[in-house]
Amino acid sequence: QVQLVESGGGLVQAGGSLRLSCAASGPTFSSYTTAWFRQAPGKEREFVAAISWSGSTYYEDSVKGRFTISRDIAKNTVYLPMSSLKPEDTAVYYCAAVRGSAGRRVGEYNYWGQGTQVTVSS
Repeated sequence: QVQLVESGGGLVQAGGSLRLSCAASGPTFSSYTTAWFRQAPGKEREFVAAISWSGSTYYEDSVKGRFTISRDIAKNTVYLPMSSLKPEDTAVYYCAAVRGSAGRRVGEYNYWGQGTQVTVSS
């Protein structure tokens, strides 16, 4: 069983930065693909970024060059530093994980955190 706990959300002005963290208890992240999703009010949950069990990374187009996903296997933690934030980045951000490989679909992940709110003011 994997438990995920996100932290690092908050209120920031447009153009600012935040760093989200996702700490996992249970099996090591080295066997899991871990992703960040986000959900804005009234919208579906959408893919943001992922890091595979092998360390490959992939991103949703709107965050490329602004967000960077990384992990610290020793700490069993995945990070999402976010820069040049825009009001449209406002959402609840969720960490998700699944053993092995996965893509960009919500249904591919079977472990989820409780979410952390990111609000970007204009």
